[in-house]
Amino acid sequence: MNDQGRHHLILVDDLKQTDKWKNLVGKQFVDLISRHKIFDWLATRENEVEAVLHLGACSDTMETNADYLLENNFRFTIRLAEWALTHNKRFIYASSAATYGDGTLGFSDDKAALLALRPINMYAFSKQLVDLWMQRENVLNRVVGLKYFNVFGPNEYHKGRMASMVLKMMHKAKTEGVIRLYKSNDPARFADGEQMRDFIYVKDAAKMTVALLDPPYDQVMGIFNIGRGVATTWNTLASALFQALGKKAHLQYIEMPPELNLQYQNYTCADMRKWNAIFGRDPALQLTPIEEAVGDYVQNYLVKEARW
Repeated sequence: MNDQGRHHLILVDDLKQTDKWKNLVGKQFVDLISRHKIFDWLATRENEVEAVLHLGACSDTMETNADYLLENNFRFTIRLAEWALTHNKRFIYASSAATYGDGTLGFSDDKAALLALRPINMYAFSKQLVDLWMQRENVLNRVVGLKYFNVFGPNEYHKGRMASMVLKMMHKAKTEGVIRLYKSNDPARFADGEQMRDFIYVKDAAKMTVALLDPPYDQVMGIFNIGRGVATTWNTLASALFQALGKKAHLQYIEMPPELNLQYQNYTCADMRKWNAIFGRDPALQLTPIEEAVGDYVQNYLVKEARW
């Protein structure tokens, strides 16, 4: 947004005792407000706000506190959406590809399929509840919901176990010269390391999101997948990382933890037909090939411990 000349930005987050503040060094914005105080801030500023981008959530797929997820991911989002809708402001929010569950029902962002989806963890369910609320309140023609697939890239150092596998694999590749991937829990369909995900570079996800703020796309509404529409194997991703480091690929396969085995997605691939029908011919929104994206992330950020 800064690159596009937008500097009148109010950021909403609780930085606490983390290094997230380092991601803001060099960025231009007006203020950073706690999420616990944002509704007080909004109460008298409806004339100052042009749009609300709500990407924050607890994204931990292993989180078991359902009450916390409902409060943080569902009710907070609804309250923010109600404010934006009441004051006729552009509202863009993050849904998740996790709402598609095990993928047996496909990955279509057709709103008619929302109720049929079966999330397999509480995080995904909390996200689906938002989509279903939008549908039930008949406001999907007034908001934008984005189902992000497997996003990776710069500025995720603070994310801990929820950081992308590229960041996690980088440490092992540098220090031990090996990357360990989970053995397949469905060997009849997927060999070890051949499980597939739709990986998308964060720079692409960011430009796709921000494009929705400006003409000619500022009137686009509805739910959209944010992915590449191409499934990449873990083996391919790991090999691209070794290539970026100038090392020979060395992969090992380990047993999948039991708690993960019950909710593991062996295949995800965004159905991008709806997105491409509107945005597909825009040269500014063309996506980065996986090998090129991994190379940029590794060489220009991870190796240098740099931020975007």
